[in-house]
Amino acid sequence: MQLYNTLSAKERETLIEEAGQERLTISFYQYAHIENPGIFRNHLFINWNELDVLGRIYVANEGINAQLSVPAENFEEFKNHLDNISFLKGVRLNIAIEQDNRSFLKLKVKVRKKILADGLNDATFDVTNKGVHVNAQKFNELIEDPNTILVDMRNHYESEIGHFKNAITPDVDTFRDSLDIIEKDLEEFKDDKKLVMYCTGGIRCEKASAYYKHKGFKNVYQLEGGIIEYARQAKDQELENKFIGKNFVFDHRRGERISKDVIAQCHQCGKACDSHVNCANEACHLLFIQCEECANKMDHCCSVECKEMHALPFEEQKRLRKGKTVSNKIFKKGRSRALKFKK
Repeated sequence: MQLYNTLSAKERETLIEEAGQERLTISFYQYAHIENPGIFRNHLFINWNELDVLGRIYVANEGINAQLSVPAENFEEFKNHLDNISFLKGVRLNIAIEQDNRSFLKLKVKVRKKILADGLNDATFDVTNKGVHVNAQKFNELIEDPNTILVDMRNHYESEIGHFKNAITPDVDTFRDSLDIIEKDLEEFKDDKKLVMYCTGGIRCEKASAYYKHKGFKNVYQLEGGIIEYARQAKDQELENKFIGKNFVFDHRRGERISKDVIAQCHQCGKACDSHVNCANEACHLLFIQCEECANKMDHCCSVECKEMHALPFEEQKRLRKGKTVSNKIFKKGRSRALKFKK
C-alpha cells in the first residue's frame, strides 16, 4: 500500500493554484495513550490523503501534534473523521487568522518518540496535573495583575517578531533550554506569584505547566489555544489585543500578523522588518529576518559566502555540499556572526 507523497512540493503547489479552492490552515494536539503509533500513523495518512490534507503531523505513544492544511470544502468531513477517533472527539482546532493556500505542500505523518521535543523524563512527574487553562478575557485580566509573572515559552526567533506586552522572553534555542532557566530565575516566586505562560498553540505550555507544578510552583496558568486562539477570541469578542507584532508559525507563512506593530529589524541592515526567510544557499538554509532591499542585494542569502555559493551552477553546489550535514545542531535559527543586527 502506498503511504507516501508522489508529488513534489512544486507539483503540489501548481495543482493547488489550478484548483482555485480555499484551504484552511489548522493546528491541534492531544495527549493520549496510543498503543501502536505506526498503525495509527497509517490510518491517518490513508484517510487524510483522500481528503487532500497536507501538513506535518507527529504521532507518538503519548499522543499527536499536528499542523496541517485542509480544503475548506472538506473541513466538515475532516472534522467528522477526528470525532470518530475516541481521544480526538471534540478536540480544539486552532484555525489560522491569516490563510495561505500554500502553507503546506506535502502530507507528512511521522512516528516519533515524543510529540514535543522537551527532553523531559515524563515518568518523574504527573503530566496530567496541568495548570489552569484560561481564555483570552481571563488572560488579559491576569496579565494586568501586579502579582502575575508572564512568561513566553517559545524560542528567541519566535518572540523576536512578536510577544505579549511585559512578557519575559528567554533567549533560548529550544523549549527544553527554557525550562531550567525559567525555574531558576523565578525560584523565589514559587509560593506567592501567579505564573502565567503562553506559546503558539498551547502544546508547550501543556507540558510546562505540569512540570512547573511538579517543581513547586503553586499558581500556574496557561493560555488555552495559545496565541492563535487568543487572536481569534480577541477579534471575535472585541477584546483589547495585548499581543504586539507577529506570531511565528511553523509553516510556509512563517508568520501571522496579530498587530500592526513591527518590533523586529532586518538582521542585515537594521531596518524595521519582521519577515523571516531561509537562506537561499541550500548548504546553509539559516532562518533569519531579511527586508526586501537586502534580499535583492544579497540574492536572498544570509552572508557574502552564501551568496557566492548560491551563484554557482547547481551541480557545483551539490558537489560542494555532498557529505555535509545540515541541521539545527550546526545552523541554529537566527544565530550567525554574519547577522550584524540580530538582537
